[in-house]
Amino acid sequence: MKTLTIEQYTEKYRDRPAQNAAPAEAEAADFHLPRRELVSHKYSYGRALVIAGARGYAGAPALAANACERSGAGLTQLMTPESVYPVAAARCDGAVVTPLPETEQGGVSPDAIPVILGALQKADACVIGPGLGTDAEPVVQAVLQACTCPLVLDADALRACTAEAFAARRAPLLLTPHEGEFKRMGGVLTDGRLAGALRFTQAHPGAILILKGYGTLVCRDGEVSVNPTGGPAMAKGGSGDVLCGVLCALLAQGFDPWLAARCAVWLHGLCGDLCAQALGEYSVTPGDLIRRLPEAFLSLQENPCFPS
Repeated sequence: MKTLTIEQYTEKYRDRPAQNAAPAEAEAADFHLPRRELVSHKYSYGRALVIAGARGYAGAPALAANACERSGAGLTQLMTPESVYPVAAARCDGAVVTPLPETEQGGVSPDAIPVILGALQKADACVIGPGLGTDAEPVVQAVLQACTCPLVLDADALRACTAEAFAARRAPLLLTPHEGEFKRMGGVLTDGRLAGALRFTQAHPGAILILKGYGTLVCRDGEVSVNPTGGPAMAKGGSGDVLCGVLCALLAQGFDPWLAARCAVWLHGLCGDLCAQALGEYSVTPGDLIRRLPEAFLSLQENPCFPS
């Protein structure tokens, strides 16, 4: 990582940091993807659990699950409401897709909690939230209280980020809000993104915050990494669902949560850059990001795919 002065950070990322800490900017050299063992199987690379979707939001769960598979998880399980199941299952490449009881509004019902907690016991990492809807808070709270593997909260699941939830968590917790969601969580941006992110993580020790946007910030306990990849081509609904899938896959494979968060953000942004070069800034879709994941991963591997 290279250290930026406040002046360099302010000029490049157009922020207004009201503090003196020098942020670090991520580089490809910060990330190393180990070669896989020749003798291995799917359970060698983790079980990833994705809890996502609600009626009218069938795209998000499929994007998250497909990105998770493309990012190396050994087994991906997607749990989604019954009415979403047929569409999501048809769009998934190889994930195990499980239909869940749903509310009248089409979200995940509290009746699904025992099934979810059973799957959670087997999971090595979990993401909950993409396209989940606003009526699933009891489910999110149950997952927060029971989860012992790294847990990613995204989108509507972030509504459950209360002081009580932070106190009750039993596992590494990673939060992926955009600026609007960050404000709803109690974050303050009046003196800039960097200052706001640092203040939030200092108030919630142990949590990892991924504050999405241009120059995505990855923060924990007063430490901050600025991501230099990505751009306006990624400003599409569904891009964040892809990031969740990449992050969940890295966590399921046993990557340290701090490394996984920074690496996932870097890879995700690189996919956006590769897509913009090939397709222009207007025409990139979240599915295009997933299709570029192999190229992004290859850029971080030494002599990939060929045993020595």
